[in-house]
Amino acid sequence: MSKSTKKGDKGFETPRPFRLSHEILCITGVNFQRRSIIGYVELHLIPTKSNLNKIKLNSKQCRIYRVCINDIWEASFLYNDPTLAVCQSDAKQRNLNFFSTCHSAAVSSVDADSGNGELTIRIPQEAMHIVQELKTLRVSIEFSLEKPNGGIQFVVPELDGTMSEKSAHMFTYGYENSARLWFPCIDSYSEPCTWKLEFTVDATMTAVSCGDLIETVYTPDMRKKTFHYVLNIPTAAPNIGLAVGPFEIFVDPYMNEVTHFCLPQLLPVLKHSTDRLHQAFEFYEEVLGTRYPYSCYKQVFVDQAYVGALAYASMTIFNTNILHSGQIIDQTFKSRCLMAHAVAEQFFGCYISMQSWPDAWLIYGIAEYLNGLYTRKTFGNNEYRNRISKILEKVCEYEKECGGLILFHNNTTTPGNKNEPTTSSSGRLHFPRKHSHTTSWKYAKMVRLKAHVVIRLIALNIGQHLLLQALNKLLSLASVASQQKFQSNSWSNMLLSTSSFLKSVATVSGKDLKTLMEQWVYQGGCVRFHGSFIFNRKRNIVELELRQDLTTSGVMKYVGPLQVTIQELDGSFNHNVQIEENNTKHEMTCHSKSRRHKKKKIPLANGEEVDMDLSAMDADSPVLWIRVDPELTTIRHVTFEQPDYQWQYQLRFERDIIAQFEAISALERFPGTPTRTALSDVLENEACFYKVRMQAAHCLSAVANEMSASWTGHTAMMKMFSKMFGSHSCSNIVRRNNFNNLQMYFIQKTLPIAICKIRNAILVCPKEVVSFVSDLIKYNDNRKNKFSDNYYRAALIEALSNTVTPSISLDKNAENLSAETKLILEEITRFLNLEKLLPCYGHVVTTGCLKAIRILQKNGWIPNEPALFQSYAQYGHFIEIRLVALEILVDCVKVESNEELLSWLLDIVESDPVPYTRHAVLKMLTKNPPFTKKDESLLSNEALVERLWSLMNSGTSHDARLRCDAVDLYFALWGRTRPACLPIPELGMVLNLKEKKAVLNPSLVPDEPTSESHSQESMSETMHGDSEGVPSIDRKRKAETPLPSPSSKVKVDNDDMDIDISDENKLKFKISLGGKNVDEGSKKSDALLKEGGKEKSMDTEMGKIDVEDIFDPSLEERPSTPGLISKDRTSTPSMNKDRSSTPIFNVKDSKVDIIKPPTSTIEEMLSSDSSSPSPTSTPVHTPTPIRKVSPQRHSSHGNPARDDTPFRPSGILKPTSHHHRHHHAHHHHRPGSSSREREDFSKRTHSPSVSQKGKKDEREHRKDDGSKSHKKKKKKNKHKHKHKHDKHEKHDKHDKHDRHDKHNRPSGGMSGFHRPFSGGGSHSSHHGHK
Repeated sequence: MSKSTKKGDKGFETPRPFRLSHEILCITGVNFQRRSIIGYVELHLIPTKSNLNKIKLNSKQCRIYRVCINDIWEASFLYNDPTLAVCQSDAKQRNLNFFSTCHSAAVSSVDADSGNGELTIRIPQEAMHIVQELKTLRVSIEFSLEKPNGGIQFVVPELDGTMSEKSAHMFTYGYENSARLWFPCIDSYSEPCTWKLEFTVDATMTAVSCGDLIETVYTPDMRKKTFHYVLNIPTAAPNIGLAVGPFEIFVDPYMNEVTHFCLPQLLPVLKHSTDRLHQAFEFYEEVLGTRYPYSCYKQVFVDQAYVGALAYASMTIFNTNILHSGQIIDQTFKSRCLMAHAVAEQFFGCYISMQSWPDAWLIYGIAEYLNGLYTRKTFGNNEYRNRISKILEKVCEYEKECGGLILFHNNTTTPGNKNEPTTSSSGRLHFPRKHSHTTSWKYAKMVRLKAHVVIRLIALNIGQHLLLQALNKLLSLASVASQQKFQSNSWSNMLLSTSSFLKSVATVSGKDLKTLMEQWVYQGGCVRFHGSFIFNRKRNIVELELRQDLTTSGVMKYVGPLQVTIQELDGSFNHNVQIEENNTKHEMTCHSKSRRHKKKKIPLANGEEVDMDLSAMDADSPVLWIRVDPELTTIRHVTFEQPDYQWQYQLRFERDIIAQFEAISALERFPGTPTRTALSDVLENEACFYKVRMQAAHCLSAVANEMSASWTGHTAMMKMFSKMFGSHSCSNIVRRNNFNNLQMYFIQKTLPIAICKIRNAILVCPKEVVSFVSDLIKYNDNRKNKFSDNYYRAALIEALSNTVTPSISLDKNAENLSAETKLILEEITRFLNLEKLLPCYGHVVTTGCLKAIRILQKNGWIPNEPALFQSYAQYGHFIEIRLVALEILVDCVKVESNEELLSWLLDIVESDPVPYTRHAVLKMLTKNPPFTKKDESLLSNEALVERLWSLMNSGTSHDARLRCDAVDLYFALWGRTRPACLPIPELGMVLNLKEKKAVLNPSLVPDEPTSESHSQESMSETMHGDSEGVPSIDRKRKAETPLPSPSSKVKVDNDDMDIDISDENKLKFKISLGGKNVDEGSKKSDALLKEGGKEKSMDTEMGKIDVEDIFDPSLEERPSTPGLISKDRTSTPSMNKDRSSTPIFNVKDSKVDIIKPPTSTIEEMLSSDSSSPSPTSTPVHTPTPIRKVSPQRHSSHGNPARDDTPFRPSGILKPTSHHHRHHHAHHHHRPGSSSREREDFSKRTHSPSVSQKGKKDEREHRKDDGSKSHKKKKKKNKHKHKHKHDKHEKHDKHDKHDRHDKHNRPSGGMSGFHRPFSGGGSHSSHHGHK
């Protein structure tokens, strides 16, 4: 077993010098008008070291008022958050290598798993005796949060009435460990503790949180009430959530411990959507052999959710859009799987959480695997196998595109792994995987999918029963640990690591999973097989050849066993072959011989015997078909070659749906009569899996297009549809809808879509097809159907859009529209008008109409105007309508290179009120980028680069998912290197003569990353008496280092560099590079560099380049991190405007008219009041903070806060720390700011190898610059030479003091602190800076 798996066998050891045993979270006020909360937390910390003198906690965007120890001593604190601005001194650098290094360093500096945090609290000297006795410290923190940029979502519809009448509500959310966004805590999964939660809200509101609701206490005036929750099971802070709103409450009739909460008027659909939830509980308790770990479970359905489902301890927050009535078919599968997956995460994810980020794959994989087992039980084995097959396809495709997915990386590179995705040019990964907040959202999603597959492979390796026993053992150990009182490592069994999981599996099964883990967990990549075979009639054997394609990215070499199944005339036989080389040949003996005239039923793999027509097969071969890895025991992509008749046999008679999908995909390459016959038979066979039949319909339309000259495929397929769904009296008219047979319902939706893809010999859709779909729409009758037909109508609109072919005419007037196009526009207009009056579930008809309009635009039938889609993309429409409209607008940007539209989309990313919409726009732009690095687009300009860079750097600091999305988009547009649209820097190489190094200008560095990390500056702590035992991280950049050295750095030795100033206008450097090749980026400079370690000369014109250009002073002093509280952003203007004039095309009397689109807002769904929305006139109410009062507590000197703070508790004094900002102006001069200063700077930094004469000549040459004659300069220098040494000595003293001032100055975080750790009333001027 590898070293990484053995690590941690002794139990988890926290990196902090203390342990958290209990935490109290009290929210004393929730203000919906101001979108703010106020409250306090109390953390019970047990020191593990007697020299503990400071405490680091996580807190982001919260305003801290005071910190108290044991309700007696007030403590000073410092706040520093380098993630507010990742790159704080990037004047010219715009490459992702630099950003990724800075991003990783910034996140590491506040990572709770490393013992760091944004908030540092100094323990008062009076309380040190408690620390020395290792007794419990009670740290109380009063805080507030106003207009949060992340972590909490306030949903306040712009309607009339009170907040409860408007269905105003709020809830918490976050990407991985993001609890710090709404309350101070230790934001790590590895620090569980018990909780006491109190939330005071309006009397009409309900607060739902984790744990058991103990009591609800009203205030004396009955206007507010406080909910008291207790969670006695140790839980990490990221698993604590909250939702507040006027919820309707529904107790599950099958399980009284389960409670559901929804917004007003949604109770009927809530009851139907959750009526099968108890089956998921029963299934998980049965397969895991243990009871549900918590005493209760709560489901809360909210609007504008961050994701579909976000699981917390004993509660889950869902998107209200997954609720559905009993008439909806399509959403039922998605909703049940989503709710079942949330229950699985209660076992693995909340109750047992990950020990560290590298172990996250286990939590994800086990929960997905359990949900897969539930899917198999509920929806059948075919649905489960189809799901696994789709996951394999997605994983293989992603690894081919982006490189290998490594599940367990442990922040190190696995030796010998060539598929390790790194930030180097050889890899394809453009972000660090070290932290969850730096990992791309898409990458994390694919890790979840691959983890599911790997857990399934473990189950196949040791047996599903033994795997479930191992999971039961983990749950049993966690149950015992949760009932114990806090002790050192007493709760470690509630954390799951890779090593503990493997130990549990080995104990239960007795098998070693080392080989499997090394293949699929510790390294990335999938296997790509290409197979073919020949039957040897003389020896009666099959000669199988398997080749591995190792040329593609994200591919690994597989060595191990592989199963091959051969279906023969006498049955199905499995053969196990050993793969050792890239190209292997295997001989497998056939168990049956060919029979030409005998008629006998052929047994299949499932024991069924069938009759086959063997006339098409080879008379000398008994092989019917061959399958490679039929049980999906590897993460692979297989391409197999065999004759078309064998694929046809496999499609008709193989009962495994994966084999049927493979056969359909292969038969598309063999258009012909036998192929269409086989596809037609499967399509009409009701015994086949419905998704196989749907795929066969699409394949049949593709075959019909290839056979358009000899076969009218649309006629045959329309006859099939009439046969299955036509009226008995008149088959040309479809009968009334009856969706009781769900499989036939999906076939009825799919078949028209497939028919409309058929084209004739001139690549035009036949007119009969358009008339056929038009009749389906005309005669659609759903009056006696108990199910809704909205998805069926949306499918018919999609079918209509598939009939559109490119327009020949360039004139886009209504008179030039063809009859078929006019018919399509009329139907779309009618559907949109009907949707305005009677909106359907999910507005799927509206989304279908928008897609159809876009297809008409792309084919040149109607004007290509984006205004229609912009109106539907505005805030206020239903989220699915907005997403479809935004996706169309992204396509418009790419097709038309519309810069104004791209800017409009980025405005949505920056200011849209819905977090998921911002994420979706960036995801769409990344998937369908307006341009790529290879394209020469007008959209690629400096303004766009700066806007995206600002968005990555500081505009998305409170949403890690959004920041990673912006990085993905930046990479999709320009790659890892500096965008070519930016101006070329003046210098290609930067010299540091003091350090004797020459480095390439980072703005020109190509794909190769820097080997030395760009460290982030941290705050300059002025604590006294720091103990040696407390780990500290120095994140300061050295002042004398001008730039971080890349991997291609060049060292300049004393003997390798020579300076020549003989020429009046040029300064020549001759540098010996020691045999190292210079990076391509330096080619843009004026250097003439040769290979092989020869001398290199670089001529630099003195008139263009100054000393301060070489020694960049901007990197010596970095600007401070934004302050304690982010700048008050102006509220986003409401985008819910009147859209009565939204244009829609209406074709009537050869004119294109304007009609009104449907206005279906979320507010209309949540409120019965149909009046037009208007801003609320409710007066702003500031809740009175409820604080813990102690007789010993005295007033604090609160940290700097805005003057308009609505939540300043009594006793919190506004700081008067003007002395913190005092500084000396003469301390802020820069080297090179004057000729004398440049001379002195050159003197102090020149290499000792340069002769004294050369230094003197250079100084005089710089002083001579700009003078009129050489004689005047000589004379002037003689007068100045007398006082040179005296002035230089004074200047050096000031300069040294200045550099010492910069070194001790707080470099990041707020511009003013709570108070210095020294606790004194005054301090030296260099403790604060402007």
